[in-house]
Amino acid sequence: MAGAGRRKSNNWALVAPLYLFTILFVGLPLIYMVYLSFMSRAKVWGFTNDFTLQNYLQILEPIYMSTFGTSLKLAVLTTAIVTLIGYPFGYFMARLGAKAKRLMMIGIMIPFWTSSLVRLNGWIIVFRSNGVLDKLLMWIGLTDEPLKLLYSYPAVVFGMVYALCPFMMLSVYSSAEKLDWRLLEAASDLGAGRARAFFDIAFPLTMPGLMSGIVLTFIPSMGLFFVADILGGSKVVLIGNVIQEQMTKGRNLPFAAALSVVLMLMTSCMLGLYRKICGNWKGLD
Repeated sequence: MAGAGRRKSNNWALVAPLYLFTILFVGLPLIYMVYLSFMSRAKVWGFTNDFTLQNYLQILEPIYMSTFGTSLKLAVLTTAIVTLIGYPFGYFMARLGAKAKRLMMIGIMIPFWTSSLVRLNGWIIVFRSNGVLDKLLMWIGLTDEPLKLLYSYPAVVFGMVYALCPFMMLSVYSSAEKLDWRLLEAASDLGAGRARAFFDIAFPLTMPGLMSGIVLTFIPSMGLFFVADILGGSKVVLIGNVIQEQMTKGRNLPFAAALSVVLMLMTSCMLGLYRKICGNWKGLD
C-alpha cells in the first residue's frame, strides 16, 4: 500500500507541471478572452467592465459574416488542394528506400529553418508584374503580356498551400510508414488490382494520418492573416485580418475578442468532427 501511494505521488509530480502550464498559458488566456468579449469598448483605449452582447451582435452584420464566409471557403479550398498534393506525396514517400526517405525529409524540413514571413516575401519577386513567372511564361510563349498575379485571390491560395502542405505530407508519411506493405502484396496475389488494394487496405489504414493533416491544415488556414497581407494586399480580407485591424488600428479589444471566440468555436467544431470520424473509423476496425 505504501509503495502504491508513493507511485501515485510520483505520477502526480510528473504531470503537475503539465497541468500548471496548461492552466497558466492556455486556460487562463482563453477565460480572459471570453470575459473580454462581453465587455464594452473604452473611448480611447482598452475596455470598461460594462457587460454587453453588442460585440457578438455586431458580428452578424453582413460585412463580418461575409468575411467569415470568405475565410471558411479559403480554408476548405486550401485543405482540398493540400490533400490532393500532400497525401500522394506522403504515401509514396513512405514506400521509398531509407536513403531516399532521408533526402525527401531533409527537403521538406529545410524551408522550416527560415521564417515563413521571409519565404512568403520571396514569392513577391516571382508573382509581381514582370517578375520571374511573367518572364518565364512570356519566354515560352504562353502569355503575351505580364499577368497580374500578385495581390490576388489565387496568390493567397498558393501561399496557404505552400505554407501548410508540409504538415499534410508529414502526417500522411508518419501513418503510411507504419503500414505493412505485405498486405498489399497479399491482396494482389488474391486477384485484387492496385486500385482496389489501395482503397480497401492502404487508404483505411492511413486514414488517421490524412485526418490529422486535414486538421493541421484547416485550422491554421482560418487565421493565417499574414499570408493574405503579403500576397493578397488589401484585396483579400480574412477574419484574421479583421481581428488584427480591430486590435491595432481600431483599438476595439472586446470586438476582437468576440471575433476570436467565434473563430475558436468554428475550429473546435472541426476538432469535434475529426474526433467523431476517427472514433467511427476505430469502431469499424
